[in-house]
Amino acid sequence: MSILIVFIIAISLSMDAFSLSLAYGTLNLKNKEIITLSTIVGIYHFFMPLIGLNVGKFILKILPFEPNTIVSLVLFIIGIQMIIESFNNNRSVKIMTILELLMFGLAVSLDSFSVGIGLKAIYKNPLIASLIFSISSFSFTNLGLILGKKINNLIGQISTLIGGLILIVIGIFYLI
Repeated sequence: MSILIVFIIAISLSMDAFSLSLAYGTLNLKNKEIITLSTIVGIYHFFMPLIGLNVGKFILKILPFEPNTIVSLVLFIIGIQMIIESFNNNRSVKIMTILELLMFGLAVSLDSFSVGIGLKAIYKNPLIASLIFSISSFSFTNLGLILGKKINNLIGQISTLIGGLILIVIGIFYLI
């Protein structure tokens, strides 16, 4: 697949981190906390697809499915999950300890793990794709935290909905 698809997926995967960062940004975090949280999310988004890729290799040995079918299914499920989450109004906004920062990073990068399962079908160089996912999620998290100081949570819910829809469309593309 083309590098353009990798960028679109990177942006879609970053929407979850962006939407939650908008909420956390309302806590008026210090610049050091913004950089720390953004970096953690970026690191997770680098390693989770690579871990997913290795798990995916194991799954493909056991299950005789085409990689494109698995990628499509995974993207579709993540997209549906993100759309459902966009309607969830119970977004708690309290993080401070390093453990809570790490858990936030893990929570918003689980979708990257799932995409990693079919990463080889998406792009031939998984390291480049993971690097793009990482930079995108770092940037969107940082932007969300900064903008969160200025705008309300409604935008976060809309961005999660849009990210989910984009993943579903890309998932359908892989079925064709």
